[in-house]
Amino acid sequence: MSGRWRPEVTAICSAKGCTAPATWDLLWNNPKLHTPDRRKIWLACDQHKESLGDFLGARSFLREVVPHTD
Repeated sequence: MSGRWRPEVTAICSAKGCTAPATWDLLWNNPKLHTPDRRKIWLACDQHKESLGDFLGARSFLREVVPHTD
């Protein structure tokens, strides 16, 4: 597809209805479903980092929070 314009893809926050760019990766797994080394990722903006982390933490799913890099 040489020569065709392609819009830049930006990672968007995983919070419902949020369209802000992601600045954080929330790494998690469900120990009942996933092996201990498996990590799934929710993306978060600065505003939703805490609420998404609290949701995962309350279920003992949250493993690590790291800055998002493209």
